[in-house]
Amino acid sequence: MTDDTTNDSSDSSDADRDAQHSRTPGEGKTPESQPIEPSAPEEFGLVSAWWGDGKGKTTAALGMGFRAAGHGYRVHLLQFMKGGAASVEATRGEYNAIDVVPGFTYENSGHYGWHGLLDGSADDEHAARAQGALERARELVAAAGETDLTAPLALDGEPDAGVHLLILDEILYAANRDLVDPDAVADLVDDKPENLELVLTGGHERPAIADRADLVTNVRKEAHPFDAGHRARKGTEY
Repeated sequence: MTDDTTNDSSDSSDADRDAQHSRTPGEGKTPESQPIEPSAPEEFGLVSAWWGDGKGKTTAALGMGFRAAGHGYRVHLLQFMKGGAASVEATRGEYNAIDVVPGFTYENSGHYGWHGLLDGSADDEHAARAQGALERARELVAAAGETDLTAPLALDGEPDAGVHLLILDEILYAANRDLVDPDAVADLVDDKPENLELVLTGGHERPAIADRADLVTNVRKEAHPFDAGHRARKGTEY
């Protein structure tokens, strides 16, 4: 014997669920990959700042970049500092991955070694490279301001033709160490065009631009393998 009351309740629940799903972007469908085609974001234009003494700031920014590129948006990574060191190989996993993702490009303006460490690198050269990267960031922000960021951009185009998402990796670290003027970084954020999504990372101190950012994340360390003497590992740190 069939319980009609139970069936009616089940049918109603299914109908309610289907109606709710129909109002969501994915309509309740299981996510799957699609070919990457040029597209334009509908809601870009925020500023994110990732800082703190924990591991994962650059990793988080790269994740945002890969996600945006996967939707066909134009993404560019400009790295301050991080010019290489004796503890890591010359080839980095993220660069290899970026090279095979349409619409995602990178450039590195770092000097060998790390500022303030006795690693054979010159601190004045770190400052010069950081200043050069800041000028390059200004160029990229200005180029974005001259571009219609509400429209798709060529995935094989130069970043000087405009990007939807710009990642300035370790710029906050450079500002913390006075390699670049923190006020100049604040001006860069203020000059950002309305529809450019801007991501800034780095530093162990709360950045001066935190009050200008829409998303601020403090990546805090509870434990780190470096403290136990581990060097940078291939596939996790580079």
